[in-house]
Amino acid sequence: MKLFESINETSGKMTDAGEAYFKKSQEYLKLKVFQQISVSITFVAKALVIGSLLFIGLFFASFALAMAIGEWLDNLALGYLMLGVVFLLGCVLVYYQRHTIERKVIKSLSSKFFNS
Repeated sequence: MKLFESINETSGKMTDAGEAYFKKSQEYLKLKVFQQISVSITFVAKALVIGSLLFIGLFFASFALAMAIGEWLDNLALGYLMLGVVFLLGCVLVYYQRHTIERKVIKSLSSKFFNS
């Protein structure tokens, strides 16, 4: 009898320990998900703010540069055309280097996602 009571008590303790482990694992998973979501949202927010400010700055700098080139060539349209061609060449260059950019982004994000 004493043996069965001991086994019953031990199995009860194991059940309690298993339930506690399961609850702690759930809590940890919730915290981990919260951390990853907050890191992702912060990354996207920073990228949007920095990207929009960079876009506005690039827009005005491009406009001024196109006007300066146009005045230098005595043809405003030619200045805008030249700058447009430069931007198109930049787009083509980025398009052909997109795999390199993707690799760098994935490597950067994976280190933050899996190591934290």
